[in-house]
Amino acid sequence: MKKLFDELAYEVSKKTTEKYSTSFSLGILALKPSIRASIYAIYGYVRLADEIVDSFHGYDKKRLLARLYLETNCALEEGISLNPILQSFQETVHKYAIDVELIRQFLHSMEMDLNKVDYNSERYKEYIYGSAEVVGLMCLQVFTEGNRQRYEELKPYAMKLGSAFQKINFLRDLKDDYHVLGRTYFPNLDLAVFDNALKSQIEDEIHSEFKEALLGIKKLPASAKFGVYLAYKYYLSLFSKIRKKSPKEILESRVRIPNAQKAYVALKSYLRYKAAYL
Repeated sequence: MKKLFDELAYEVSKKTTEKYSTSFSLGILALKPSIRASIYAIYGYVRLADEIVDSFHGYDKKRLLARLYLETNCALEEGISLNPILQSFQETVHKYAIDVELIRQFLHSMEMDLNKVDYNSERYKEYIYGSAEVVGLMCLQVFTEGNRQRYEELKPYAMKLGSAFQKINFLRDLKDDYHVLGRTYFPNLDLAVFDNALKSQIEDEIHSEFKEALLGIKKLPASAKFGVYLAYKYYLSLFSKIRKKSPKEILESRVRIPNAQKAYVALKSYLRYKAAYL
């Protein structure tokens, strides 16, 4: 009867993904069916940790995150968890031999969110690696399905894509991160003097990372290529919209992509993919 629990576990991770991210949900739907559940499991786990540090105000976040860390270790050691999201995640970790150090680095970055951190260049890179790049690497281990040589070849590109996604999130969420959560991730950023020059500098970094990441997307296995490309195009459309906003506008409202535009991006991306431009 454990089969029923496993099915429930993956369904909970899928529903979690759909609830929190339309873009990633559509991207996952474009993956090969055999790997979708595992990517849902990774996103569900990441989302759970992220919610602890971002949303559970009024609770002891440090204690909750420590508990998640402990329960993660137990689930990985015992091969089972009563938490459905952890259950699907631990199964995925074991199935694809995902490096446990990536999980530790991710939880370390989540722990950084619990403290007041003055982000210099080194800590900025450390946070991005743990919060975004390692998530891309977990997914890559699923995409390459145990092919270590292919994983190592594609690893730098996956890290660039994760970094670009995270920096776009930082720009999009700049207002709420600062006013609600009291965080600013960009090194030595003073929001009182957030101007076009600084915004352009950050955007140039993202543009460069996107350009390099696309080279890696083109080399992905067919089972994952279109799904990752679609997520890339969603974030590229969000990035384009952010670039058109002034620093003042970025600080006043959160930039969003309407669902109708996402549908247009999906259709256009699919036609480009089928025409073998990718």
